[in-house]
Parts: sequence; C-alpha cells; structure tokens
Amino acid sequence: MEADTQAHVAFFLTGRRPSEHLDAVDGLGLRPALFAGYRELTQLRYDFPLLLVAGRTDKLFAQSLSGLIDSALATVAQGSEGERIRKHVLRLEQEIRALAAGGSVGLFSALWDKAAGRLAKRADKSFEDSLRRTRAAIKFDGEVADCDAALPSRLLQHAWAAVQKQKCEGLRKDLDRLVLKLSDILKADYERSEAGRSAKHLKAAVGTGFGDAFDFDAMSRMLSKALPKDVFPETRRKRIRELLEVLSAQQFFPAAAAPAKKAGAAKPYYAFLFDSCADALQAFRERMPKLIELAKAIAIAELEIDGQYSESRHDALFEQFGANGLDPRDLAPFPDYLVCVNAEKMQAVEHAQLMEILSSGLPIKVLLRIDDILDESPNGEGSLTAGMRSRQIANMAIGLNEVYVLQSASSNLFQFRERMLRGLTYRGPALFSVFSGASAKASDLPPYLMAAAAMESRAFPAFTYDPSAGPNWASRFFLDANSQVDLDWPIQGFAYEDEQHQRVSEDLAFTLVDFVAGDRRYARHLARVPRSKWNGSMIPVDESLSRERKGLPDKVPSLLMVDGNNVLQKVIVDERLIREARRCREMWHSLQELGGVHNSHAEKLLARERKAWEERMQQEAEAHTAVAPAAAVPTAPAASAAPTAASAPAEQEPERSPNEAYIETARCSTCNECTQLNGKMFAYDANKQAYIADINAGTYAQLVEAAESCQVSIIHPGKPRNPKEPGLEELLKRAEPFLQ
Repeated sequence: MEADTQAHVAFFLTGRRPSEHLDAVDGLGLRPALFAGYRELTQLRYDFPLLLVAGRTDKLFAQSLSGLIDSALATVAQGSEGERIRKHVLRLEQEIRALAAGGSVGLFSALWDKAAGRLAKRADKSFEDSLRRTRAAIKFDGEVADCDAALPSRLLQHAWAAVQKQKCEGLRKDLDRLVLKLSDILKADYERSEAGRSAKHLKAAVGTGFGDAFDFDAMSRMLSKALPKDVFPETRRKRIRELLEVLSAQQFFPAAAAPAKKAGAAKPYYAFLFDSCADALQAFRERMPKLIELAKAIAIAELEIDGQYSESRHDALFEQFGANGLDPRDLAPFPDYLVCVNAEKMQAVEHAQLMEILSSGLPIKVLLRIDDILDESPNGEGSLTAGMRSRQIANMAIGLNEVYVLQSASSNLFQFRERMLRGLTYRGPALFSVFSGASAKASDLPPYLMAAAAMESRAFPAFTYDPSAGPNWASRFFLDANSQVDLDWPIQGFAYEDEQHQRVSEDLAFTLVDFVAGDRRYARHLARVPRSKWNGSMIPVDESLSRERKGLPDKVPSLLMVDGNNVLQKVIVDERLIREARRCREMWHSLQELGGVHNSHAEKLLARERKAWEERMQQEAEAHTAVAPAAAVPTAPAASAAPTAASAPAEQEPERSPNEAYIETARCSTCNECTQLNGKMFAYDANKQAYIADINAGTYAQLVEAAESCQVSIIHPGKPRNPKEPGLEELLKRAEPFLQ
C-alpha cells in the first residue's frame, strides 16, 4: 500500500504515471460518475428539442417539445382512455426527439408526421386515434431546433426577427400615417390653388357620369371669388414635398402604403443581420446620414401635421439635427443590428471592433458563440485557461456599465428566453455570450451535456447584467440561474451498487475537474487506479481543494467516473488541474460577490457590528456586576443611587408568563434566522434586534422552529394560540426547553 500511495503522490506532483500502479485513461471512454444516467439523451425528457414559434414576442417564441406535449395531454388524456393516449403520445415524442438528435430539421408538423409514419407500421388504430386527438390540441407550429452548434444563432435570430418585425410594423404604421397626412395637406392646398379651381380640374374631379350636369366654368369663377388666394407659402409646399420624398424613399423597412415602382427601379431594403463586427460597424456608419435624414423628416412631419412648424424657430434647430449623432431615444424606433460571431474565428481586429460596438452605445446586439472554453494556455505543456477569453469579454462588457450582458450555456437558453427578449429590446448594445458545448475536438459527449457540465462546474457560469433594471448592482446583476449559488461547487446525490450488491448513496461535488475529465485533450492529467490499489490516500477533489497543503501531500485528489458499462472507476488527477480548479473557484467567488452572495464587504460590516454589540453587552454585564455589591453598603447612599436607577423597571425585561411568546430583544445578535423564516411574524427594531411583530402572522410550528434555530436561545414560543394546529403534541415537547 505504501508503494501505491507513493505512486499516487508522484503522479499528483509530476503528472508521470508508473505503469505498474496506474493506468492511462485514453480510450477507456470514462465520464464523470454523475453522467451515468445520461448515457442516451433521447430516452430522457428535458427541455430539448425546441419549437421556434413564428411571430411571438413573448416567451412563447420558443417552446419545449416536452412542455408542448404535456399541455396537450392535460387536455386530451382524460378518463378511461387517458393512460392509453399518454403512452402513445410519449412514444411519439421520443421518436421526434430521436429524429432531431439525428439531424432532422424542419417544421414540427413535418417531424410529427414523419415520426408517426415510422411508428404506425407497428401500431393499431388506437395509436392513430391518440395521435389525432393530441395533434388537434396543439395550436402551434414552427421550426424544430435541437441543442447543437447552431442553436445559439438559430434561437437568437428567431427571437430577434420577431422583435424587429413588431418594431417595424409600429414604425411602418406611423410612416404611412405621416405620408397620408402630408399628402392630404398638399391635396388641400392644390384644391385652393388656381389650378385646383379651374373648370377642367373640377370636371375631372366630379367624374364622367355627371360631367354634363354642371356649369364648371361658372363654378370655377364662384370658387375663385370665395376662396382665399395663395395662403399656402411656397416654402412650406417645398418642405412637405421633400418630406414625402424622404419618407417614401427610405430603405430601413418596407412601407405598406408606399407607391408602387417600376420593376427593377426599387432599391433593396437594408439588411441588419451580420456575421462580422466590422461589416456591421461599416454598415451603420454608411447608413447614418440616411438614418438622420429619416428621423429628421419624421420629427418635422409631426410638426407640420399639427400645424406647429415655425420657420423662424425650427429651421435653425433642424439644420443642426443629428450633428452629434442620434440620441438612443431617436434610434429606438429603428431596426437593431444583430451580429453573430464565433469566438474561435475572432482575430485581434475583430475583437477590437466588438469592444468598439459595445462601448459606442449603438443599438447593435452581438451573439458571441463559444464552442470551446478549455483553451490551451500560452505556456503550453497541457495547461489550460478555462473560459478565460470569454470571461474577459463578458467582464469588459459589464465594466462599460451600459451594455446588456447575458452569459449562458446552450443548455440553459430555454430558461433564459425572457432575459434574451429583454436584451433584444434593450435600447443600447447587448452581448449574448453563449457556450454551445459543440466542440468536436473536445469530447464525445453530446453538446447539451457538455454545455450543462460547463455551467454546473462553474467553468462557464450563467449571469445577466441589465443596466435598465435599476440604479445599483443588487438590481442589475443576476446569478440566480446557477445551481446552488451559495456553494463553491454544486452537490448532487449519487447512488450505486457495490461489490456486495448493496445500494450505496453519497453526495458528490461537481467541480471544474469533473468537467475537464470529460475532455480527451487533457487525459494526460488523469490516471485510473485499478480497484486492487484503491486506498485511503485518495480523497474527493472538493475535499482536496479545501485543504491547505504544507510540504509533501499524503492525500491525492480523486474522481469517481464510470466506463461504457457504467462500472465505477476511480481516477486521480495531477496538481495542474487542481491549480486550475482553485483559480476557477476564485473567479466564481468574484461573481458571488457581484451577485450579493457571500459578499465580503457585507460580512466584514456584520462582523464589526457583531463585535461592537458583544463588547457593549460585556460592558453592560461588567457594570451590573460591579454595581451589585455597592448596593448592599448602607453607609454609601450616594453610591446606592446609581444601582437603583440602573435597575429601574424601564431598563429591564418585564416579567413574562411562560404561556406568552416573546423574544429577549436586548440580547438579539441579528442572525436573521427568524426574520428569514417569517418576515411578517418577526421583525427588527431600530437597533436591528428582533421582536415578535405579529403573533398571528405565523404558526406555532414556526415559533418553535425559530426558537430551535436561534443562535443565542432568546426566542420563547410560549403556548400555542390555535388548539387545532396539527402536530401540537410534538411541538409542545420541542418547545419545553425554551419556555423558561
């Protein structure tokens, strides 16, 4: 055993593997033990594949296949036939999921029919009946998207297109209204003009059916006398004609009421989807003069229609319109740009242009798709910098303060759909940094599993930064999508069968090392320990990370993994991976601070206040102890006055009945246990010390639980007020230690 331990320690320190004690993991097909139940994803029900519903600008723009099926089954799977329908439809769902995983694309309705056709060969009429009923209950259709390399761009483009369509429809209505109103103004002006009052024009206006019924010459002379002449300034006519020309010729979106043009004469409308930051920036700059011209025309048109345009006042004002660019409020009605880039293909120039976009305040949304976060370190030798490049970009974007930032793994995008929409409707720039998990060179695991593992292991944590959500970090930064956000590493239960065929359960932490262990490029940092050489020197990775090493180690970090047959294996790791895991943990701690979890400033302040309170309590206790003997000395009346005052009823806790619920407020340490349990029953006074605010706002069970959890045992639950509360007999026994 000593030789085995020495071999383990040597591998940990050097990465060198003695063949007689350790095995290489290359080619063994090992995966982290917690992945054992995810061998075949098509057999499981989870968020994917998704149904991309056209035209929706709420969270229903993307729907989970499982959720869609569940909603339909809730309607049709009723009564005696309910179980039969459920069984048939869930089988079909599994087939659709297998088709999507195999690369099938297209509309949900098409995949439904294809899957049904495959299964119908081995089914009866009851199967067809189940599918017919369920399909009739599903009111949606759309493209099917699985969790693959294309998902981030497909999903974001789909949502972006719906948002832009809605935005353009609103602006198109305004534009058509302006064109119609301005045209009516010119038409009315013409009708009052000499040409408009001519007999020829009047006859044409009436039409051929009544052309001989009127004396249009006489009508013309009469109107010429009755109507004012040339009341419409020529400058205004010219201005309105120019406005109509600008409004009709714009290329930012189609105008429904725009006059038809000859074939081949119409200019194409601008595209707003790009795969390069450089191209997007260039397009924006080239279009800016036209954008300013259009925004200016809209503003002037509104004044003209209301009759509020004053040449003396507004000519000079609008002459300088847009000289310093446009305000975000002016840009808001117009289409936003979307840039979809792959992080692996970004060069230094593209990276610089990305930062220029984000720092400019322009309405440009950027999807940064990341396929590989286990980058090779510049110093080589198999070292890695987990997620460093993506972290740098996201952190810099947050540092700009006015950029909407969403970071997520592909596996979590469905849960982030509302946050995606919020970023797409944000008036400024937005960055969507997404890890696809689809690097072919990294792992044989499916992209969904790799993406989920990256997020779970803190290698690529999810967060959002929304500048529009509030004035401070507490309202802007969200870390809540991550599992067990208050822990260094999420902990999951794991059960297996040992050699004696007994069920064994234990808790496993999923660390960065677990994530890296699924990447075949870093197999050299792992070594399998044969079962015969397992010993007490191998400890879990998370336990190793929590230890401070002094001198040569006597324990080595190890992982539980499974092979292709789900047989449990133990793998030890070298120090390089442990160093990287520690660095990952420190970066996670930084995010926790930003998210208000284990905030060091708040904890430092709390410790300081707690220390001050303890010192104050100690001083008061010492004062009472020093004063008490003096009160017994009859020859010192002056000295006895102080203890009398100090022991006045106002300074003491009043006498309490053991049946009454109360808190010794003066002794409260502000631990938050009771207020977190029930914030209505328990509250803090001005000194941040707890008292019972409303005894009727909670149950006797909560009073007892608060008493048990109180760190200084100052909560006395008394007797229950509701004699019918369930479990009183047990609660009264638990309350007995706190009644005195």
